[in-house]
Amino acid sequence: MTEETKNDEMNTDVEGAEVEASGDEKKGGRGGKRAPAPRKKIQTAAPDLEERVVAVNRVAKVVKGGRRFSFSALMIVGDKKGRVGYGLGKAKEVPEAIRKATQAAQKNMIKVPLEGGTIPHEILGQYDAGKILFKPAAEGTGVKAAGACRSILELAGVRDVLTKSLRGNNPHNIVKATFEALGRLRSLESVATIRGKEVKGFRVKA
Repeated sequence: MTEETKNDEMNTDVEGAEVEASGDEKKGGRGGKRAPAPRKKIQTAAPDLEERVVAVNRVAKVVKGGRRFSFSALMIVGDKKGRVGYGLGKAKEVPEAIRKATQAAQKNMIKVPLEGGTIPHEILGQYDAGKILFKPAAEGTGVKAAGACRSILELAGVRDVLTKSLRGNNPHNIVKATFEALGRLRSLESVATIRGKEVKGFRVKA
């Protein structure tokens, strides 16, 4: 066997070894490096929805070895076109609690009837210690509310309304009292349909 033939065989063996090594790297063998795992993206509200944080609290669970701390978040989401919802989420970290609360809020959205940017009639909302009065307002009045109640009304698309908190200042009770009132609102068309009347025959009570 000549020297040139030996050199050709050696070159062929070296190339085969390189191909096998590259195959092991792709398969994630001992000599290869594994691709980094993709980071999990925090899911937020849908593109057509706007979200706001109402309250973030640190809570503790007492166990045998001591206390375990976590966070609870209260979120409001809405499209400013009559749809709004709230949700509560708990987790070990604040971003995860906000993500859970946002997902819960999107699942519990309600439809709020609007008439010219205000609510159709006066209504009283109450939940536990929270009690709020809502009244329709003329155009240009603005949203006369504060705290969590203001966030809910703005995300629902209400531009003019008068409110008065009669009792309580806990944000959880205020949010639930506001949604209790908004859920009982009825438009003129819906009431006319239920009674079997025409909208023209209805007279709005001052």
